[in-house]
This record gives sequence, structure tokens and C-alpha cells, in this order.
Amino acid sequence: MKKYFITGLVILLPLAVTIAIVVFIVNFLTKPFMGFVMKVLAKSPIKDFSTPLFSSEQLIRTGSQIIILIGLFVIIVLIGIITRWFFFNSLIKLSDKLLHKIPVVNKVYKTTQEIIKTLFVTDKNSFKQVVLIPFPDKQTYSIGLVSRKSPQVCQDAVKSEMLSVFVPTTPNPTTGFLLMFKKDDVILLDMKTEDAVKYIVSCGIIIPKESKPKTTEEQ
Repeated sequence: MKKYFITGLVILLPLAVTIAIVVFIVNFLTKPFMGFVMKVLAKSPIKDFSTPLFSSEQLIRTGSQIIILIGLFVIIVLIGIITRWFFFNSLIKLSDKLLHKIPVVNKVYKTTQEIIKTLFVTDKNSFKQVVLIPFPDKQTYSIGLVSRKSPQVCQDAVKSEMLSVFVPTTPNPTTGFLLMFKKDDVILLDMKTEDAVKYIVSCGIIIPKESKPKTTEEQ
């Protein structure tokens, strides 16, 4: 019985975690538009339709999410196509300048723009280096991903070279802690980022291939 239970757990747990992450992403993308789309669908014939498994309200909610996701996909593809046109590139530059001049909005826009460029556009080695850091205390170690060097003002405050390290949580690596460590306290690992993420998501069950730790001087 125990073997059967473990076999079923191995099969269902990754599926459950995957579904949870997908549901989180879908809700995150669709939430800003749900109110409007649900009001529109509530006035359509679907409001009078129901099934033994789903009520009309559940159908409206699910249908709204599907419509929003399809709409977002189409809009993103269209924007990608249009941005290749010279005229639209000029328009984007103009709107970019305007957004940078609007109070409050410019702060959010600049921050979001920098994050997106860092993650998807630039060729920087952010989150490419896996490290071992003393966290949550000096007697305990955690696996983290180096984002880049800490802000200069922070390094000047402690008079030491520091690294910004993202420590993902288990089993959901999309959340975690942003910590700063002195470079001498960070142990560089010869481990691929995807292997580190697998190890974290699996709660330590999936062991990465053996690798030798590096010292900071070997970076």
C-alpha cells in the first residue's frame, strides 16, 4: 500500500504544482479585465445556460478568462508585428518619452521597463550564477541566484563588495527573498540554473549532478 501511495504521489504532485502555478499566472493576467468581460457575458445568452458540473456563473467566469487570454495573445502578436514597422517605432519612442514625463506613472513605467529589459532583452548574466549563501542564519545554507552586484550605496555603507542574491522559496520559485551578501560570504557553485530550480521545486528530492564549489576568487 505504501509503494502504491508513493507512486501516486510522484505522479500527482508535479501535476498539482504545475496546475497551481498555471492558475496563478492565469488569474494574474486576467484579473484586471475580469469585471468588464464578465459584465458583457452576463448580458449574453450564456447567462441562462448551465450544466450539471458548472453553474452559469462559473461558465461566465471561465469563459471570461478564456476570452481575455485569447485577446491578450492576439494583442501581443499584433504589437510584435507592428513594432517592426518604422512608423510605429517612432510612435513608440514618442509615447515612451511622454510616459517618462508623467509624474507617478513615470516611476512605475521606468521600473517595469528596466526589469523587462534586464530579463528578456539584455545579455547580462543575471540569475545565471548559482550560489550557496548563509541563510537564514550562519549555521544554515540556502541555494540562491545572483542577480548582479548590490547598489553602490549599499556597498559603500558596509565598506565591502556585495552581491544581490535572489533566494527562491519551495515549492513555488516565483516568490522568494532578495538578499545582499558580502562577496566573501558567497560560495559559487558549478551548477546550472535549471538544476538549482528543479532542486528547489522538488523540495530537495531531485539532486543536481555533483559539482565542485568555487571560491569567489575563481569567478
